[in-house]
Amino acid sequence: MSKIAFHTLGCKVNQVETEGLIEDFISRGYELVDFDDKADIYVINSCTVTHVSDRKSRAMIRRAVRRNPDALVVATGCVAQVDAEQLAAIEGVNLVVGNRDKENLAAVIEDYLLRGHSGREIMVSPISRENKPQEILYSYHHQRTRAFVKIQDGCQSFCSYCIVPMARGPVRSKAPEVVLHEIGQLVQLGYKEIVLTGIHTGFYGTDIPDWDLTRLTAAILDQIKGQYRIRLSSIEPLELDEKLLTILAADRRMCRHLHIPLQSGSNAVLKAMGRRYDRDYYKQLVNGAAARIPGLAFTADVMVGFPGETEQDFQDTYDLIAELPLSDLHVFKYSIRKGTKAALMSSQVPEQEKNQRSEKLLALAQKKKLEFAKKFIGQRFNLLVEEKSGKDKYIGLTDNYLEVVVQSDQDLCGQSVEVEIVSADPKDIIGNICIEPQ
Repeated sequence: MSKIAFHTLGCKVNQVETEGLIEDFISRGYELVDFDDKADIYVINSCTVTHVSDRKSRAMIRRAVRRNPDALVVATGCVAQVDAEQLAAIEGVNLVVGNRDKENLAAVIEDYLLRGHSGREIMVSPISRENKPQEILYSYHHQRTRAFVKIQDGCQSFCSYCIVPMARGPVRSKAPEVVLHEIGQLVQLGYKEIVLTGIHTGFYGTDIPDWDLTRLTAAILDQIKGQYRIRLSSIEPLELDEKLLTILAADRRMCRHLHIPLQSGSNAVLKAMGRRYDRDYYKQLVNGAAARIPGLAFTADVMVGFPGETEQDFQDTYDLIAELPLSDLHVFKYSIRKGTKAALMSSQVPEQEKNQRSEKLLALAQKKKLEFAKKFIGQRFNLLVEEKSGKDKYIGLTDNYLEVVVQSDQDLCGQSVEVEIVSADPKDIIGNICIEPQ
């Protein structure tokens, strides 16, 4: 039995795609081992959203080669799609497979081995609208407590800084009946939280007549029975409509959490980025949703150091974030991506300035995260326990994305417990269990 190991970098879509690959390889008789163990095959699912992601992807490939120089080393994912030669040049790499053929990676590898090929081989092809996401069915409960369901792939917004449309191709939605089948099986396997994810989740259904994310969400809640909750992954500001907010407000199975990318609080920078909203639109959207749904958590992506971003532009971003009811931030430093419009822009911001701006926003994020958590001291939540964090201690997530630490002498991993928030400090949010696992 051949041993296979995976390492996944980047977004939740990459992670769910790796889970699908694991299912395929196990069904073919392979043994899954940890990436740090000696394996016969190593698969690195790469990310290229920043130059740091590129570097980490190359580093993990080299680690696999060092771990077992005789192993078959396979690089796939977004770096493979946009710059296969970069990965193929690494000593010890055997196969480089782009995103279009990633879902069929097991068959690709077995064909490679059957042909007795010992040299480097690149398999990268353009991604078309016909390359729809395939169904991913689990045969067992995977290691992750929450299940991520990829409902679509691709993006065609072409923001000036972003390489994702080149790495992922145009928008392609998974058929709604396939999504419902996947979720139904996951609930039967015991998953208590399902995360709907995609490269551009809010564009679900733009290629399927009469379907959109709102209709899909309503269909899930109507047709899938059982004890579970639904979490939406990143939704662009212009795609959060009144109907979707109505569902979020009305059904307790919907997690009170929205991740809405901001990117910048400067109108000038937003325009240069190719974002089709301004700071006032974003502000009204978030404040309106917060007023409508008590306890709703907002997280956001924000970028610092976009070409031409002045100190005043950054201050506009800082001030907007400071006044909004955001509970956390994902802060990114602008990274030149070859082939994007921003890569050709003048007035690139020095790295030192990017670092300083990033640190300021991260400090603000920590402050807002603590302020948000303290609002819920004394309140009760259903906590989905994700992992053990020491003797008799466990960490879980509330529906509104509070990471809470509880104490129990039972094994709570994967269980739902009712907890009361008793304290919050910069390090931990502490809860006491009120009702034992369901």
